[in-house]
Amino acid sequence: MLGGTEFVGRAVTEAALARGWEVTVFHRGRHAAPPGTEALLGDRTADGGLAALTEGAAAGRAWDLVVDTWSKAPAAVRDSARVLAGRVGRYVYVSSGSVYRFPSAAGHDENWPVVDASPDDGDDVDYARAKRGGELAALDAFGERALLVRAGLILGPYENIGRLPWWLGRMARGGTVLAPGPRELALQYVDVRDLAAWCLDAGAAGLGGPYNVISPSGHATMGELLAACARVTGGGATLRWLDAGAVLAAGIEPWTELPVWAAAGELYDALHRTDVSRAVAAGLRCRPVEQTVADTWRWLQDIGGVAPHRPDRSRVGLDPAKEAQALRAAAAGEGGGGAGQGRGPVPG
Repeated sequence: MLGGTEFVGRAVTEAALARGWEVTVFHRGRHAAPPGTEALLGDRTADGGLAALTEGAAAGRAWDLVVDTWSKAPAAVRDSARVLAGRVGRYVYVSSGSVYRFPSAAGHDENWPVVDASPDDGDDVDYARAKRGGELAALDAFGERALLVRAGLILGPYENIGRLPWWLGRMARGGTVLAPGPRELALQYVDVRDLAAWCLDAGAAGLGGPYNVISPSGHATMGELLAACARVTGGGATLRWLDAGAVLAAGIEPWTELPVWAAAGELYDALHRTDVSRAVAAGLRCRPVEQTVADTWRWLQDIGGVAPHRPDRSRVGLDPAKEAQALRAAAAGEGGGGAGQGRGPVPG
């Protein structure tokens, strides 16, 4: 495991350990490796930083599978893949649906055009190019033995981006919560543990090439997600549903200020309407949204209620003052036809 101490990497590592696999974790030492692993320390961005993979205890070693979640300079994936090419059976690179050219059509599959990138790119590229460059680096070193896991929105325990933790924290504060509609808006995401299990299953099965690994669209709805968040945090929040027009008119940014949500259109199609039939046929199974939400809330409580946050990612979530202003505007407009979709019990 290249990484293995945070979010996706940690979930993959714990899933492999649960299967009784022997796991080596190569990481920088900023966080403790999960118990039961062999830890090799090194910084893949530094000169000589991969020495721990080739020298000392790792000299002459071979592994059946490597999983890499790197999302920065593709050159780091290039160098790691080249070092491991002769000693690893298969390279599983956790990529992203962001590699597809935007706007991607609703229902796009793995054949949709991707962004231009290079395995030699450094840190001066955006996320989409970084992930595509990482794919190219894995393909260059491993060819058909490279599995490209194009994940979409990832939720679940250990999340260090802040999307589901923000919603849980907002519900825990209670009061009237701005809920972006419609309630039946179909969502597409993958629980990090289901993603981890699929990566290991597919890698062990010898699969290669690109796969969109995310739940089928509509696995959950916005209403079901927010209702679950309200329930597990104690039920002190009242959801006030506003239609997309009212949300946008309030100057609220989809996806960033209201995590997970996007109004119907190009962004929504790219995020929540991807064809995942290939991954489903290859064994992808997705747990209920209620379980993802409950387990994430339990993890947050176990660590003191504050989720870790990746320093290279912007904070997400809606400012309380902006939320209150939008709710007041919606209430004032109800007499003239109504921008909202009603108050009332949390939908089940």
